[in-house]
Amino acid sequence: MKGFLPMPDIDVVNAQLLSLLQDDGRMTNARLSEHLGMSETPCWRRLKRLEESGVIEGYQANLNRRKLGLGVMAFVQLRCSEHDQAATAEFQRIVQTTPNILSCHNTTGADDFLLIVVARDLDDYSSFVDSTLRRLPGVTSIRSNLSLKEMKASSKLPVAAR
Repeated sequence: MKGFLPMPDIDVVNAQLLSLLQDDGRMTNARLSEHLGMSETPCWRRLKRLEESGVIEGYQANLNRRKLGLGVMAFVQLRCSEHDQAATAEFQRIVQTTPNILSCHNTTGADDFLLIVVARDLDDYSSFVDSTLRRLPGVTSIRSNLSLKEMKASSKLPVAAR
């Protein structure tokens, strides 16, 4: 990737450091170094190298969607008829700038894309389908599966030394 340093080795210490940060992204360098059993300067250097190489992309707070009034989560499969460069660029622009779309994946199989979408309620979701999804360039089919119960939600990746 342009602008990034080469990826550092994910040794046991880096794996532990990454796991600790996934559990608490606000952990101070002093606490990290204490948990890792090392002094602060080498710990800070490891952390900076992981950030500069792009292994750590950023830090964010995890929010409770229900407490923010977003009670509906939908998994949406889209099929498209247009795959030219202009339609694809417009599709990407709309997806990337629409906050209700949490993620979008180009997939194999019968459908072209899988989206995760949140909405306040079913009426809000219905309005979102009409105002946004049906207007995406080239979309010929929209299939939605609504989440009845969220059994696991995590953005934590399994980290192991290699």
